[in-house]
Amino acid sequence: MRELFLRFFEERGHKRIAPYPVVARWRDDLLFVHASIIDFQPYVTEGIMPPPANPLVIVQPCMRFVDVDNVGLTFGRHLTIFEMGGHHAFNTPEQAIYWRDETVRYHHEFATKVLGIKDEEIIYKEGVWIGGGNAGPDLETIVRGLEVATLVFMKFKVVGDKFVELPIKTVDTGYGIERSTWLSQGAVSAFHAMYGPELDTLAKLVGVELPDPRELAGPATYSSFMIVKKGVRKSEARAKVAKALGVRAEELEALLAPVEAFFAVLDHTKCLVFMLADGVVPSNVREGYLARLLLRRTYRLLRYLGAEEALLDLIEAQVKFWGRDYEKIKASEDYIMEIIDLESKRYKQTISRGVGLVKRLARELKASGVSKLPEEKLIELYDSHGVPPEIAAEAAREEGLEVEVPEDFYAKVAERHVSVPLRAREELPELAEAVADLPPTEALYYEDPYAREFEAKVLKVLEGREGRYVVLDRTAFYPEGGGQPSDQGVLRHEGGECKVLEARKVGRVIVHAIEGPAPPEGALVKGVLDWPRRHDLMRAHTATHIILGAAKRVLGEHVWQAGAQKGVEHSRLDITHYRHLGPEEIRAIERLANEVVRANLPVSTRWMPREEAEAKYGFRLYQGGAVPGRDIRVVEIPGWDVEACGGTHCARTGEIGLIKVLRAERVQDGVERLVFAVGEHALKVIQEQEAALARVAEILNVPIADVVKAAENTASELKELKRELARALKRMAKLEAEVLLARAEEIAGLKVIRADLGSVGPDYLIEVANELCDREPRAAVLLFSTEKTARFVVKLGQEALKAGLNAAEMARELGRLVGGGGSGEDWFAQGGGPALDKVGEALERFAELLRC
Repeated sequence: MRELFLRFFEERGHKRIAPYPVVARWRDDLLFVHASIIDFQPYVTEGIMPPPANPLVIVQPCMRFVDVDNVGLTFGRHLTIFEMGGHHAFNTPEQAIYWRDETVRYHHEFATKVLGIKDEEIIYKEGVWIGGGNAGPDLETIVRGLEVATLVFMKFKVVGDKFVELPIKTVDTGYGIERSTWLSQGAVSAFHAMYGPELDTLAKLVGVELPDPRELAGPATYSSFMIVKKGVRKSEARAKVAKALGVRAEELEALLAPVEAFFAVLDHTKCLVFMLADGVVPSNVREGYLARLLLRRTYRLLRYLGAEEALLDLIEAQVKFWGRDYEKIKASEDYIMEIIDLESKRYKQTISRGVGLVKRLARELKASGVSKLPEEKLIELYDSHGVPPEIAAEAAREEGLEVEVPEDFYAKVAERHVSVPLRAREELPELAEAVADLPPTEALYYEDPYAREFEAKVLKVLEGREGRYVVLDRTAFYPEGGGQPSDQGVLRHEGGECKVLEARKVGRVIVHAIEGPAPPEGALVKGVLDWPRRHDLMRAHTATHIILGAAKRVLGEHVWQAGAQKGVEHSRLDITHYRHLGPEEIRAIERLANEVVRANLPVSTRWMPREEAEAKYGFRLYQGGAVPGRDIRVVEIPGWDVEACGGTHCARTGEIGLIKVLRAERVQDGVERLVFAVGEHALKVIQEQEAALARVAEILNVPIADVVKAAENTASELKELKRELARALKRMAKLEAEVLLARAEEIAGLKVIRADLGSVGPDYLIEVANELCDREPRAAVLLFSTEKTARFVVKLGQEALKAGLNAAEMARELGRLVGGGGSGEDWFAQGGGPALDKVGEALERFAELLRC
């Protein structure tokens, strides 16, 4: 069907365009492509750049998550991943391509001649479409109750609550390739149409026996009734379908529930394969969050089918199936399989930890008088801790709380993460207003990044809340941006000299924050950069590009920049990766990066029209994030790295001198940070490390070459001493316990031991308490240590526990007495506080608590 659609429009003068990635890296307001027109918004649709062809045809894989809970229930009407066929025409004032009549004629011909649909079966429904910041009248085309295409005539840009007419009138069409296949084959579901004979093979992998298509024909006819949304529960929708078919709802549920779960699993695993092949790393943020949500929902559905262990086999089958049409999927097979395996193991650990978390929360809510787990808490448990709603509900019910899981739970969670809020520029409102009428500042730092001095004219001097600012007609001071700090230096003028503390961009104007006597407006000034600082930042910025290229080669093509901050003494680069970096990986990245430095490769910077840059380099241009404008500045280290970047760079890699990776840190799940130094600062770090090593050798009284062996021997000796100390403490604890047990009090049928043991450690307190309770089942123990603060343990023997006592409750009260707190389990708790003078009172209170 994909090829039929493309060929049909090619034969009618449209140029075939290759699909874009599913991750919308060229957009800063979206995570995933959800329609083919997204590929061309806003730059083409607003006339900022020309389209890659006009007219054009494309089949674009798209992702939508707002209906994730309906996937499977509606037999393929709802999917998280689908292919959208789009034929697009961009009509300019100078050139009209085609509009409404031709668009409808094309659609009608495709539907009747290619899909074999009768004229009278096609319904055109008029409406208005809004999306991606644009709007226009539209026609939905419906055949046999199935919406197969939407024809949009995009004329407006949405600005607030107004429609502003666009200079470009865009034909924006969206044909459901899966739906067209489903319709043309007359299959009972989109999945039967998509997978054909392989559907049964995939079903066997998860242990599902698919009913005869004739049994599914009736439910398929009414599948549009199975849309779960606010106010409509799945059970109600099922009853409605059952009534229409004249069967019992229970029978229909038994027939369809496994099939629907299987359909959803097929959709989700396909979606995951496309995501991961495009470099998505599962995490707790952005696109990684949605990948993890989908994977965990898949795992839950497989668990319902009793087929959790089939996940890897199913993913492998999907890679092979879709890899036939999408080379990138086939090439990413090893990465996809490794990620799925790792994430599955993490999910099992999350479930194991999550049960205890939910139970603690449920107990706290019950204690505060809450009888039902709030929906917001249920979402929070998944959103923040990864606990699936079914697991959370089960654990909370065991603690006596009522729980109702929303039918559209996953859609509600996904809705929080499907778009990216645009970050507001940090501009002071008074500055933006004050420079609104000024011309753009000429950026000398792009013309010659090695210029240390320049002359300029003062256009305006501003007084702001944070200080004084100077606006020049031209400047060599780089304004902070792209993770590169602002330049600093001085402005010299007839009235003296002022320091430039920072430069910042306000719209297209650069303002300079100054300290000292300001030059008068209209005066000529001489700007002098703090050159050593600028050169360090240039080295750091170029090194960032080099390290990113090295990380991709060592770790894999899934690595993308997730953030960066360049500095003088050290810098950092955040990258997407699914596990913590090991020492060998760090060394390999560092080694590769320094090979590029030694190669002294040229670093080219040039402005290119966006469409030319994308055609030449692809979307790897946006490794540092989306960039605005028709023309973009491309920084390239030939054969190594290329990015759209606005920073200042060295002319050749050899200028960097040296790159030293100082450490790797985990920023968050799925994001690793490389901290590094360059040039003289890298050398300084190495020299400091050498000096530290020499000092260690001196302390250990061995040559530097023998430091590691000597340190190992010392560590081994220390470990043995600790073992000996532990054995000695155990012996002392036995003796201490004998003495304390001999002095035990009888209170309420219990053997009560309460004592201040003086300046001892917490481990000793625990050892003595354990010994006492092992010897005496009726023991109720409170032991204090009072060296600098009051620390205590409470422990109860088996018989004391049967008496209904709770160590944690007593510890909380005793902790408050000594000015702190306490916590633990019913049988053992710890606590403490600063009030040493209250220890005697706490010992007495313990006895009172036992008498109550």
